[in-house]
Amino acid sequence: MSEATGYRIETLELGPMENFIYLITDRATGRTAVVDPAWEVERILQRSDELGIEISDILLTHSHHDHINGVKGILDRFDAQLHLLKPEAQFWGHYLDLPTLHHGGDTISLGNTKIQVLHTPGHTPGSACYQLGNDLITGDTLFVFGCGRCDLAGGDPEQMYGTLRRLGRELPAQTVIRPGHNYAEKPVSTLDEQLDGNPFLHFENVPDFVEYRMHTHDRTRNTPYRPVRR
Repeated sequence: MSEATGYRIETLELGPMENFIYLITDRATGRTAVVDPAWEVERILQRSDELGIEISDILLTHSHHDHINGVKGILDRFDAQLHLLKPEAQFWGHYLDLPTLHHGGDTISLGNTKIQVLHTPGHTPGSACYQLGNDLITGDTLFVFGCGRCDLAGGDPEQMYGTLRRLGRELPAQTVIRPGHNYAEKPVSTLDEQLDGNPFLHFENVPDFVEYRMHTHDRTRNTPYRPVRR
């Protein structure tokens, strides 16, 4: 559980791939969003009942099965709005007629809580991160001391390089990174800590990054990820 002025973030770790599912609740209105509902939907619903909240919104960071296989279960229970980036809907081929498709730079209002949508391609063409207050929910774009694969359908290591460079350059150093999987020795981190210890943020050129992401990393590192100093 994380408390912050204006909103609360609760984290559930569910499923065989150690997915993090986030419940974001606007404290003034009780309006709640679930991020990437997957796997054990009954536990998400049970927790919402325990908290006395109703899920009004579903935020998707991307469309891979392990991040969306609980969407139907949530929609069967709640009349929730589904949010994802338009390029991801086009890549996925689903929900192209949604009135809530987004572009990078859009803002989602969850009650009084403002959530900025960041377009962060690389893992998939329309991957998104969600920024609210000092928190950044990163899906499979940025892990603690790691980053998402680029060898799956829609992956592009050159785009991932640009995305990670932009995040490292533009966001405050104390931004709290909340990833899509529990792959590291700790569940959350700060951007400052990632700039120091995440090897994917250490590269100064595209070819070296691509070589490391596509050929070297998976042969030399295992989970749980630990820091790699510059």
